[in-house]
Amino acid sequence: MTMPNGPTTLISQVEQWLVSAFADAGLDTHGVRAVPAQRPDLADLQCNAIMPLAASLKRPPRELAEEVAARLRRQPAFASVDIAGPGFINLRLSARLLAEAAQRQLADAGAGLVAQPRERIVIDFGGPNVAKPLHVGHLRSLVIGESLRRILVALGHDVISDVHLGDWGLQMGMLISELPLLWPELAVPGAWRDAPPFDMDQLQSIYPRVAAACKADAERMALARAATARLQAGDTASVALWEVIRRVSLDAQRRDFALLDAHFDELHGESLAQPLIPPMIDDLLARGIAKPSEGALVVEVAEPGDDAPVPPLLLAKSDGAALYATTDLATILDRQRRLAPQRIVYVVDQRQSLHFEQVFRAARKAGYADGMALVHVGFGTVNGPDGKPYKTRDGGVARLGELLADAVERARERRGDDTGEDAAEAIGVGAVKFADLSTYRTSGYVFDPERMVSFEGRTGPYVQYACVRIGSILEKADAQGISPGPVFVVEPAERSLVLLCARLPEVAGSAAANYAPNELAEMAFALAQAFSRFYGECPVLGSDDAKVRASRLTLCMLARHVLSRALYLLGIAIPKRM
Repeated sequence: MTMPNGPTTLISQVEQWLVSAFADAGLDTHGVRAVPAQRPDLADLQCNAIMPLAASLKRPPRELAEEVAARLRRQPAFASVDIAGPGFINLRLSARLLAEAAQRQLADAGAGLVAQPRERIVIDFGGPNVAKPLHVGHLRSLVIGESLRRILVALGHDVISDVHLGDWGLQMGMLISELPLLWPELAVPGAWRDAPPFDMDQLQSIYPRVAAACKADAERMALARAATARLQAGDTASVALWEVIRRVSLDAQRRDFALLDAHFDELHGESLAQPLIPPMIDDLLARGIAKPSEGALVVEVAEPGDDAPVPPLLLAKSDGAALYATTDLATILDRQRRLAPQRIVYVVDQRQSLHFEQVFRAARKAGYADGMALVHVGFGTVNGPDGKPYKTRDGGVARLGELLADAVERARERRGDDTGEDAAEAIGVGAVKFADLSTYRTSGYVFDPERMVSFEGRTGPYVQYACVRIGSILEKADAQGISPGPVFVVEPAERSLVLLCARLPEVAGSAAANYAPNELAEMAFALAQAFSRFYGECPVLGSDDAKVRASRLTLCMLARHVLSRALYLLGIAIPKRM
């Protein structure tokens, strides 16, 4: 059969044949798509483009559909082409086409993913604060951000990930003014720079205490502000202590990053942009973009078409203090100059949507985002059983490490001692990730570790187990001397499995375009279900026919290849045993 030029995914092949048939019939090809059939018992794919065309041409839709179908029937790639309803074109693919697609996808290291036009993309996610442990609020940013990073890299983009630490400002002044009171040796240079007397646990208990003291006592706040000013002025002793606080915090946070397998190319923070702020403000004032307003400095960002009022971006308060918005604007300027990206993606709580809209508009107004897309990928909250943002039993904010440890412990209890520590960690952390990623990001979800680690239902362990199960089948086949062979797609369950595997490139592309890893999670779950049906209906090693055994073994390999790839893109590890 004649294959179309261009990408070699199964869906793209079918769509090119459809486009050719529409064009040969003299019809507009805009919107011609092949989508999964609503009735899999009648067809594999369907095309719904006839109805809008018929309405615009004022012709009977079935008449138009038949003109297209007649041309498609000449193509041996289709076992059948039928018209359903008012003009839906139902396509049943040939067994040969499906077999070729399966072999091609299995042979491809990327499981058929097609590279997109290459962009340099900065993805900003994580965003922890120095001297504070990662908590439940960081979970979604880290999990969604890492999955998007992997998807974009897999699609051929040049991706730079940055954690963007909160490592500057008054919070640092509070600590710098407090720590020498507790450890006087910190006031002078010494060995404490390499072996500090405090650790992350001590920092995270000291910070809320000193913050409360500053709030209650004006004199204590004045000390903190003076320490902040010394740090910002480059005072040697202040900078040295700040560097140690930052290092101790980041070392502890890296352990949680490692547990979540979150990768960062850069570990910069707000401090990186600070030297840019004074000249940036001078430039914005000189160009009339920033203007004084009641003693403060603002950038007007409201636009004529706004449905709701968009307040000005506050660059500096009346006391001259810079704000988060100022730092974020300077960070865009830094990234433009240093990295020259085509896109910057911020994976941050959707409650910050107004903040990012203001910053993005100011960046575009200032010319800092010329030729660059700025995207806020917002997400909802992690909730408790009461539907409110998750809290510990005593009402405090839950630490991320404790949440993950709880999930790992439940996975260990469910599987017993024979699972092994590595497997329990892969299952527990994978369960948390899948629960997060299988929910569309703007929706909140209930954190229920008992349900998450279940091997039944729409869970991570269910999908992981499908991969482990296939691995066991392949090991048994190898032990019995059974080798994979050419694919023959005969049974409905075989057809469904190949078709679902073939969807990976389009699903990954859609997940990237929509910043929606849930689309990939949904496909992974559906594929695990499809393999379970295939295995139940189509004996693999138990078949009496050697060619059938070889073919089905190859289909097992394909399912594992595609499912493993999907789980990798979600950031979910596959244990060796479950």
